[in-house]
Amino acid sequence: MDPITDAFYAKDFRIAFLMKKGAAFQDWFAELAGHAFGSDFEAVRTYGNQGDWKCDGRRLSTGTIFQCYGPEAASDQNTIAKIDADLTGAVERWPDFIKGWVFVHNDPRGVPPAVAAHLDAKRAEYPDLEIEIWLEPELLGLFGMMAPDAKRQMFGIAPTQGTVHLISLYDLEPVISALESRDPDPSDDVPPPPSAQKLEKNSLSDEASALLRFGRLKVRLVETYFAKNVRVELGEKIAEAFRDRYAELQALELSGDQILSYLQQFAGVSGEPKRQAAAMAVLAYFFDRCDIFEDPDEEAVGT
Repeated sequence: MDPITDAFYAKDFRIAFLMKKGAAFQDWFAELAGHAFGSDFEAVRTYGNQGDWKCDGRRLSTGTIFQCYGPEAASDQNTIAKIDADLTGAVERWPDFIKGWVFVHNDPRGVPPAVAAHLDAKRAEYPDLEIEIWLEPELLGLFGMMAPDAKRQMFGIAPTQGTVHLISLYDLEPVISALESRDPDPSDDVPPPPSAQKLEKNSLSDEASALLRFGRLKVRLVETYFAKNVRVELGEKIAEAFRDRYAELQALELSGDQILSYLQQFAGVSGEPKRQAAAMAVLAYFFDRCDIFEDPDEEAVGT
């Protein structure tokens, strides 16, 4: 698979992980696990007054029950109560099957200490049961097990390396118009790549860095768009919206990739391939202008 195409699919994975809530997160996990494990995974659905027997899916070869939790707003107390109810129910309902229990959660910040300690208590209570919590790294492992066709089926058609060369000023219009309407929500010459020090400073993954380099192939086109626009304040208005959104995300102490995923969603990096490429070019433009993400230390730049 084209490395850029796979990087866009990784972007789709991260945005879905961060944005899916409630039943939508459960359905998304079941589709992800189904593609990764194949026939070894069975999704379990709520059925009338039977419910789902405290099981959102199971892996046959390992006797593992999966239970998903993607709340709109997570709290230690609610998460612990959910663990207690679902684990007890799964043990009661699947006594001849269950050998392992996995709590699948999409809090981007990871496991709070109180929840980790409670899971330790549950492991002591059920010593014969393999109890785990899966967050983004474990689900990213499932994503890595998917075949290219499965990624295309789940996430749609993604841009290729060549897509960026097809975008024009016309393709930037809907991206910038959508950004302009958010509340604080040309030359083909190839510019130099984004600063390696800035990428390193913000701990961005290889996939995230590849997408910024991809978008940067058309930052001159974005510059041309803003230069030709009669509303000279347009670029600054969108820059301010990006800065505000970045500040909100940075305050949550998220990882660099998670922040970038939220910003990609904010920029509209979705839809048909040319739209994704155009939105990525706009995002790379504001990354370059230092409106988002931290600049490297002066010592690092000078080395």
